[in-house]
Amino acid sequence: MHGEYKVPGGKLVVVDVETDDGVLRQVRVAGDFFLEPDEALDAVNDALEGAPADTDAAGLAARIDAALPPGTAMYGLTSEGVAIAVRRALAHATDWTDYDWQLIHDGPQSPALHMALDEVLTAEVAAGRRPPTLRVWEWASPAVIIGSFQSLRNEVDAEGAARHGVEVVRRISGGGAMFVEPGNTITYSLSVPEALVQGLSFQDSYAYLDDWVLGALGDMGIRAWYQPLNDIATDQGKIAGAAQKRIVGPGGGPGAVLHHVTMSYDIDADKMLEVLRIGREKLSDKGTKSAKKRVDPLRRQTGLAREAVIERMIESFDGRYGLSEGKVTDEELVRAEQLARTKFTAPEWTARVP
Repeated sequence: MHGEYKVPGGKLVVVDVETDDGVLRQVRVAGDFFLEPDEALDAVNDALEGAPADTDAAGLAARIDAALPPGTAMYGLTSEGVAIAVRRALAHATDWTDYDWQLIHDGPQSPALHMALDEVLTAEVAAGRRPPTLRVWEWASPAVIIGSFQSLRNEVDAEGAARHGVEVVRRISGGGAMFVEPGNTITYSLSVPEALVQGLSFQDSYAYLDDWVLGALGDMGIRAWYQPLNDIATDQGKIAGAAQKRIVGPGGGPGAVLHHVTMSYDIDADKMLEVLRIGREKLSDKGTKSAKKRVDPLRRQTGLAREAVIERMIESFDGRYGLSEGKVTDEELVRAEQLARTKFTAPEWTARVP
């Protein structure tokens, strides 16, 4: 069995392993990491040899830590990263490069249709009718998007939203509220087979699916990192938030994961405060300490137009994993439009948590 895992902000760890009578055998760890002294690699392999095959990642990491020679130095490598690679091998996890990725980047669409497209496209990936997909969103109108489990009245100032013509929609994933206007954020979705995150904890799957965009930001001169559970941050504060939803496959079989991210490009903070019921402490977490006119981490830190940032991100993904131009099929669009009408604009859904 073969498993791979790229340590967030680090290097690739590769594990080949067999099992015999419920224990790990012939464990071989490799990768492009740095490890001193040389014999530390043998210690890692020996620590894993004979471990019960059902040992979780934390237990495997503890075995590795206990076996490392004094003074061991790891660069781009962690005990947890090795353990996760082992779990992914045992779970027969796939890798990014095992798939033919498709890009969807259409013109501006309504907030409700975006919510519906996420659900429909991810269900199609779960059913095996659509390849893994990167979809970049364009917004037709301003919106507040609240998480699946958030209270509508606690998160949104209804009068402020009406005054500014801001539509309120609820998405299918958890997490917090986000405020968007056309041109002020960069939003994208990944709809991926569940096999891509096999062997990863829920938290680790966020870091794993965010890693490519950290590299893309790095290419633009931004040192960014994953901040548990679902944020991307720089030394100037939070610049993005992610959310996920797991969708079961047909007949309860292997499904798909929706992972979407909204990045702050250039937000009107004053308007956001009039629409969202958030305090100054939460605003500070987004990169500013007071209600300023703009919250513009990506615009300021890259010096690039929003369109150029998106282009660089797409190029980075393509360079890593390959990416072909795609589109929403006619059938998918019909289903999404119906779902937008019957679910995502319906008060029963939007106010399901009043």
